[in-house]
Amino acid sequence: MKRTAIIPACSAALLLCISCTPAKEKPKAKPAVPVKMAQALQKDLPVQVKAIGNIEAYTSVAIKSQVSGQIARVHFAEGSDVEKGALMVSIDPEPFQAAVSQFEAVLAKDQAQAVFAKEQALRYEGLLKEGIVTKDQYDLLRSNAESLAAAVVADRATIKNAKILVSYCSIRSPISGRTGTIALQTGNLVKANDLPIVTVNQIAPIYVTFSLPEKRLAEIKRGMVAGQLKIEALIPNEPTARESGTISFLDNAVNPTTGMIKLKGVFANSSRKLWPGQFTDVLITLSTRKNAVVVPTQAIQTSQQGEFVYVVKPDNKVEMRPVTSAAAGGDETVIEKGLAAGETVVVDGQLRLTPGATVETKEKPQAGGKKK
Repeated sequence: MKRTAIIPACSAALLLCISCTPAKEKPKAKPAVPVKMAQALQKDLPVQVKAIGNIEAYTSVAIKSQVSGQIARVHFAEGSDVEKGALMVSIDPEPFQAAVSQFEAVLAKDQAQAVFAKEQALRYEGLLKEGIVTKDQYDLLRSNAESLAAAVVADRATIKNAKILVSYCSIRSPISGRTGTIALQTGNLVKANDLPIVTVNQIAPIYVTFSLPEKRLAEIKRGMVAGQLKIEALIPNEPTARESGTISFLDNAVNPTTGMIKLKGVFANSSRKLWPGQFTDVLITLSTRKNAVVVPTQAIQTSQQGEFVYVVKPDNKVEMRPVTSAAAGGDETVIEKGLAAGETVVVDGQLRLTPGATVETKEKPQAGGKKK
């Protein structure tokens, strides 16, 4: 009887212990990783190359005096714009004007003597026919008249040269441009063809000189022949501002040391945001790739196995997809292999991802598919 009563009591205690044992919890799911997404697009993409260019003045002229003298007046301010033909510097003209007057007086004297000698030679010509004078006497007077006539011609040339020197006293700008620092002020003495008084730079239009690898030479020449080579200069300190131009110069040889070839682009620079001496990024459009699959460049990651992107599947899980990229155009890169138009890729937040991770975004994916 006692053993029979003990069995139900043990069973009840065992059930009580089982009910008190805590239930085994299920593993918690990892939270979704917040990322930024975009869809692969199919569109025409320009093939572009970026280079660093040096901005140069379209024309630069060092203004020098062509005569020696004293500066009487400077007619412009440093750093001002001047038009072609504008009077810039006046050299004291009085010494040169006095020389003109002196030469004119010599001319008048020689002209009077030439007239007298010519008339005297004509009289002796008649006397020679009558036999009153000898031929030697006539030849002497005729040569004297011819000599004085030649002196008159020389005097006129001397006066013309002296007047040119007077005109050099007024120094005018040969181009339209902007002036730099004035080296010599009013009252300074200048020598002919000595130090520049000021330098004038033409900055509208303006040149940008840059170099590209020689492997791009064939594309550059094709683009120049077809007239489709476009070039843009990114305005320094203004990332969104650009100036459009054209290629005006292709060097006749590749630099054998660097393997680069020199080019020069010309820009209207009507806004005058490009300034001589600055460095700027130059964007050259070599061609256009038709119907290319493109993604934002920042979507492409690199591992030891090569390039890859994180593709977002319909269930919001990511797949690590190897890809082959090609030319880049601005912020976008062409995908030649591994991705189709319309697929969604991660463009920001890849460092927190692993294959199979769940992702979420607060932003709507950019429109994808074909774009023409």
